[in-house]
Amino acid sequence: MPAAATTSVPQAVLEPQRMAAHFIVLNIAPGADAQARVRALFGNAAGLVRSVGQREPEQRLSLVLGIGAPAWDRLFGAPRPAGLHVFKALQGNKHAAPSTPGDLLLHIRAMSERMCFELSMQVMRALGDAVAPVDEVHGFRYFDLRAMIGFVDGVENPQGDEALEAALIGAEDPDFAGGSYVIVQKYIHDMAAWNALPVEEQERVIGRTKHDNIELPDDIKPSNSHVALNVIEDEHGDELAIVRGNLPFANPSRGEYGTYFIGYARDPAVTEQMLDNMFIGHPPGNYDRLLDFSTAVTGTLFFVPSADLLEALADGNPLTASADAAAPASGVIADTLAIGSLKGQPQA
Repeated sequence: MPAAATTSVPQAVLEPQRMAAHFIVLNIAPGADAQARVRALFGNAAGLVRSVGQREPEQRLSLVLGIGAPAWDRLFGAPRPAGLHVFKALQGNKHAAPSTPGDLLLHIRAMSERMCFELSMQVMRALGDAVAPVDEVHGFRYFDLRAMIGFVDGVENPQGDEALEAALIGAEDPDFAGGSYVIVQKYIHDMAAWNALPVEEQERVIGRTKHDNIELPDDIKPSNSHVALNVIEDEHGDELAIVRGNLPFANPSRGEYGTYFIGYARDPAVTEQMLDNMFIGHPPGNYDRLLDFSTAVTGTLFFVPSADLLEALADGNPLTASADAAAPASGVIADTLAIGSLKGQPQA
């Protein structure tokens, strides 16, 4: 895999998990005025975070802003990030992962709900009627970093240089180096059915012990366990990772309990292969048994520009002029938009 080193400053993709997060998906309204207002936010996003965050610096407020494929084409045209495309819906023999709309993603994190709320409110004031809501989830860190189903989440998240390597685009797409791709899905859990399982059976579904969070031995861990199907390797046998920022959410009065999955990767094909294993099965039919208790209700893919590119996008696509200059004299521009597939793995 190419090195992830870059001089571009990334957005807050690699920030550690906080106590609270807002996950907001928006669509851009029709018209040039709406587009201009969205681009203005790109230029002012860092300033908004600083303004709100300085009120309580210890809250460690952060924002990641992602752009969906239709929105990129509408706002910026070519060139576009090589791996940017609409999330691919999956239909297995029993379970499905839907593809749902989304032009913009706001991933806001802080140590308290009040800081997430304040930044969310200020961003929405800045956007006004330029956008329409698609989905909004308020996540919280549960006891011992556990998901709503009672198991520790994000155990295998890479750290340090491994996280940089996993999440940030490098030399394979130099115009967009320092950026990332993120896939989000909202899962709703059938807690009654889940809680009816004995703990030992829950552990077989997940592939880890519940109390002390130890991965089950390979000769005991089922091949359709969540852990087994989320291990992805390249052609050399090296494990490929993504950086997760999942959090649980709940609305007890409505009986709604869930997990908001959010996975950052330098190549979205890595995350897509994990989801393919889960929903289609590896081999086909051997799907993730956790899906018998957890239903995906949304699914969207976004490109996350580096912080400096995000600011530059306020004035349009800064890469357009250089792309035009590099085009052949005949005016025929080579198709550079092929989407990577993990049926090949991220290119070496």
